[in-house]
Amino acid sequence: MPPTILSRRTHRLLAAAAGLATVGALAAAMPASAHQDRATPTHHHGSGRYQDVQLLSFNDLHGNLEPPTGSSGRVTELQADGTTKTVDAGGVEYLATHLRDARKGNKYSITAAAGDMVGASPLISGLFHDEPTIEALNGLDLDVTSVGNHEFDEGAKELARLQKGGCHPTDGCYDGKKFEGADFPYLAANVTDEKTGKPILKPYWVWRKNGVKVGFIGVTLEGTPNIVSAEGVKGLKFGDEVETINKYARELQRQGVKSIVALIHEGGSPASTAYNYDCDSPGAGDGISGPIVDIAKNVTPAVDALITGHTHQAYACTIPDPAGKPRMVTSASSFGRLYTDTTLTYDRWTGDIARTAVKSANHVVTRDVAKAADMTTLVTKWKALAAPVASRPLGYIAGDIGNTGTESPAGDLIADAQLAYARSVDPEADLAFMNPGGIRAGLTYAASGGEGDGVVTYGEAYTVQPFANTVNLADLTGAQVITALQQQVSGANEASPKILQISKGLTYTLDLTKTGAARVVAGSVKLDGTAIDPAATYRVAMNSFLAGGGDGFAELGKGGNVRVGGDDLAALGAYLTANSSATTPYPVPAADRITIVK
Repeated sequence: MPPTILSRRTHRLLAAAAGLATVGALAAAMPASAHQDRATPTHHHGSGRYQDVQLLSFNDLHGNLEPPTGSSGRVTELQADGTTKTVDAGGVEYLATHLRDARKGNKYSITAAAGDMVGASPLISGLFHDEPTIEALNGLDLDVTSVGNHEFDEGAKELARLQKGGCHPTDGCYDGKKFEGADFPYLAANVTDEKTGKPILKPYWVWRKNGVKVGFIGVTLEGTPNIVSAEGVKGLKFGDEVETINKYARELQRQGVKSIVALIHEGGSPASTAYNYDCDSPGAGDGISGPIVDIAKNVTPAVDALITGHTHQAYACTIPDPAGKPRMVTSASSFGRLYTDTTLTYDRWTGDIARTAVKSANHVVTRDVAKAADMTTLVTKWKALAAPVASRPLGYIAGDIGNTGTESPAGDLIADAQLAYARSVDPEADLAFMNPGGIRAGLTYAASGGEGDGVVTYGEAYTVQPFANTVNLADLTGAQVITALQQQVSGANEASPKILQISKGLTYTLDLTKTGAARVVAGSVKLDGTAIDPAATYRVAMNSFLAGGGDGFAELGKGGNVRVGGDDLAALGAYLTANSSATTPYPVPAADRITIVK
């Protein structure tokens, strides 16, 4: 296989580190008026006062060009009798057909997205730095999107390349062709250069047709630095979502743009997982909760609708704006399984949206429609390029190694693999931590292709760990190790605990009947049966995301004597190769290192 492909992950950190030098060039890379060639000059046609504008939207595609598998490729549908059923959904070949059908008969149609179009992507896209996904989005006629946190996985410099085009600085051009970049603008109103204070991308964009003007402001969640690699956001500042949107709404109004939509990569959780649940229905426990609620209640009434994402949930709700007026807030789940169709009724007399006429609904990207031929060609091309790498066997497993549960079998496997790697470069390594959010899937025993049952291929392993983190080592005191464990269930993680996956030999008790840091039972933290000594120093392995204090684990970012190691996926592959064979497959881990009291 080409050495450039094999080495692509190890260069990501270097590329991100170089990002600050070019971050100022991002704004210059922006297309001034993406897709405005489709619009006609701005003058009134006809005498009607009101004009319906169709807004199609989606979010959190994460490079899922092929139909997602398992639960990631299904949505829950609420039936008239109150029962639910699941529907297979997703795949850009079907998404293209659905969007194109939805646009028919709608002369005024805009397609927008709310971030995480790329990042944590399947191999078909991630192996090629998500160029295939940008090409697909161009083919979908996406007009505009906000950035999400995953747009920063490879740093600002790589984000600039996705926007403006050009071959990858390390891996070069794929298939001998220059990458053309995105036809649509990425908006990042609340992401600024620390030195200049200016946004690294355009903060807003205006769609125009026949006198109709709709402005879009794009932001990602303020907490992005806490959930991506520190190198990926080096030199950048992430501002408050509400303050930023309100600032640029005023600027748009000064320019005469009164119809405004906010694209926000932050979201909430509805009371039901059914995509067609009516979250405006009354009753205890109904509605929507989460960060987007406070954001929506405080964003200026000048904004007419909020397209959101990040939580991978499906909803089309109204939340009162600061003036008490209902305002539409939507999200289309994730992975291209849904799209939202919102009707904005534009008042030509005022230039604003008649908010009482706004209506919105989520629709399933079903797989019972014809595939879009151009998307089939795109998927086939990139899948063929990825095949030699994807099908390479790494090892063998004795059964499904899942990634669900407080402690998961996949978590045990990955933590053990990282500890083994750490000891190969530093025999003094004592233990390893793995963040649960970095384990994107489990390993399945059944063959995914022609490799045979129980065989783990590179492509399957990539699906589990697609982030291109490095395995780092750092010195932490026993007290810091205990504090890190307490941070799983306290501070930023108290409301929604993030339980670290731990390597063999490390054990402790987690008492969920208690609150905050007290959930980690005092004195229960042991290494190879011996209580952790708060004053002693331990050599700890963890991925670069955790080493940067990600996911609220600030204590892990305070380690000393740091050593940046090799690729985390390579560590998993080497571990499986060394510890399994066709006759002796790797056993399913017991996931019994954390004793849980409920």
